[in-house]
Amino acid sequence: MSYTETTRTSWFTKLKNGLVGTLIGIVLVLVAIYFLFWNEGRAIQTYRALAEGAGLVLSVDSGKVDAANDGKLVHISGAVTPNGTVSDPQFGIRADGALAVVREVEMYQWVEKSESKTEKNVGGSEETVTTYSYSKQWSARRVDSSNFKVPGGHENPDFAVAPNRVTVETANVGAFRLQGTSVANLGNEKIIPLAQADADRMRDNIATTRPVRLNQGEIYVGTSSTSPQVGDLRIRFERTDLAEASFVGRQQGDTLAAYTASNGRKIFLSAAGRKEAAAMFEQAQTENTIITWVIRVAGLIGIFIGFQLFFGLFGVIGDVIPFVGSLVRGGTAIIALVLTLIIGPITIAVGWFAYRPLLALSIIGGGLAIAALVIFLKRRSAPGAAPSDRVVLGRGG
Repeated sequence: MSYTETTRTSWFTKLKNGLVGTLIGIVLVLVAIYFLFWNEGRAIQTYRALAEGAGLVLSVDSGKVDAANDGKLVHISGAVTPNGTVSDPQFGIRADGALAVVREVEMYQWVEKSESKTEKNVGGSEETVTTYSYSKQWSARRVDSSNFKVPGGHENPDFAVAPNRVTVETANVGAFRLQGTSVANLGNEKIIPLAQADADRMRDNIATTRPVRLNQGEIYVGTSSTSPQVGDLRIRFERTDLAEASFVGRQQGDTLAAYTASNGRKIFLSAAGRKEAAAMFEQAQTENTIITWVIRVAGLIGIFIGFQLFFGLFGVIGDVIPFVGSLVRGGTAIIALVLTLIIGPITIAVGWFAYRPLLALSIIGGGLAIAALVIFLKRRSAPGAAPSDRVVLGRGG
């Protein structure tokens, strides 16, 4: 089933929206520049803290706690032993020897999808036709049907059972005691097959009028798993297990805490299995590099979008004649790209300048070179920009 809506936006409304977009664009550019600059400082400080930690870390025997190492940055590897037994607080599903019990819940519900097609008109107005379609699917997240374009007949109920995760308070790695969440986050999850007794117990603890029954080791709340209805639930339980783990942190009695480097950065590393300290620091540096580049790319995209919004008003003015507006937007997109390729690398370089001036100059040079290449290619592709031959007419001899 679907619903189609047609809306018309006048040129003056678009002009007003363009002015608002210009202001938003300025703010977005400034925010993106700030985060690019902040990111370089974060990356540098993290790199230096990890380099410092790699030179200080002391690998110790996890089987015993040496009080002489208190306050030092230590590395341990060993077998994981949960302290206590975890169980689901509402339904009492236990998992002996596990680090956590996870309750996964999915509900069959309505979802909305929309597709829009916009056509520009002479005079600057535009007409948008939007088609809303509705279908049913399983989802672990409740879809708020009150926000649907057509909420009537597509109502989604609340979850009768919420998802949940319970971890042990502490777990031992050898003789060292660590927070249960720190260890459980490294583990692997495996389905806990349920029995009829579990289904009977859960039936008494779920506020629903729908049937609650066992279905292939899981719980199904509804009349038929092969013909689900909106509001039906699928509930399964998983356990988190981990045989061995490695940690790097500041020894504090028989526990490990975050170590504070000389620049104030915190160091606390963890990995599943037995990992050497050098490998853990190398992995941490790799992750720092990945995060740095992700933020860089996001910042550059933010600057580009900001300039696009800033120049968007010119496209709206050009929309009085539809094809002119498209040409203007194409031109402003090139300008936004060039400005991004200039301002972005300069911002990144400024963040590095105090620490690595040669690298900073290289980044600036690279950005300017790319921007110049974009301008060159744009001019070269312009119609009639570079005739291949010149003919000079003059008097014959």
